[in-house]
Amino acid sequence: MRVAILQHVPFEGPGRVKQWLDLRAARARTHLLYADARLPEPEDFELLIVMGGPMSVHDEAELPWLKAEKALIRQALDAGKRVLGICLGGQLLAEVLGAEVRKGEVEIGWWPMEKHAGAERSPLGRMLPQRLLAMHWHGETFDLPPGAIALYGSAACANQGFVWEERAIGLQCHLEATPESIEAMLDACAADLAMEGSVEDAAAIRDGYPHCSALAPTLFRLLDYLTGPHAALT
Repeated sequence: MRVAILQHVPFEGPGRVKQWLDLRAARARTHLLYADARLPEPEDFELLIVMGGPMSVHDEAELPWLKAEKALIRQALDAGKRVLGICLGGQLLAEVLGAEVRKGEVEIGWWPMEKHAGAERSPLGRMLPQRLLAMHWHGETFDLPPGAIALYGSAACANQGFVWEERAIGLQCHLEATPESIEAMLDACAADLAMEGSVEDAAAIRDGYPHCSALAPTLFRLLDYLTGPHAALT
């Protein structure tokens, strides 16, 4: 299996996704868009993973590569590839699928999510736990794309995740979080903790590090589903 990872900033890498890649012996290449790395071609991968970042999907004037990245996501979907978008990546996927991405309540720290009742319409949704305590770090949100099935929501963010045609998943939260990846965000984005909203302080976020390992089974289930034969629609 060939995997392409799009990384937008140095401090938001694949995190726990790398463990899954190692366990599945996948061939993965990370494209550092902040370092002007070339985007892959759709024929270069079976799975496209789009990571997070502090920028907005609307920042094309400041970051021209965003337009090309959106075009690649569209090409991947049109070619029947599997796509996972995380935080900014989930917002990019939602926009490409026709949903609005807009300002939302700032949500940073460990906050619970509840599975949407409609998630039962998806084979993937039926496999997921009813509740998750996940790591969040975002100030924008997405509407549900046409044809997508909502997976999770939280008190601050109604759409925490969706699945589209059982082969594209958008997540607002960070199921890939590890203590190391969260420390990197704390170092790079410490000023965000002073924002208004559902925001924990650094000590509370660090107290939640044991929760990282509890997120791994759900992350791995998502990735195994995306790359498994049962994820294909007929």
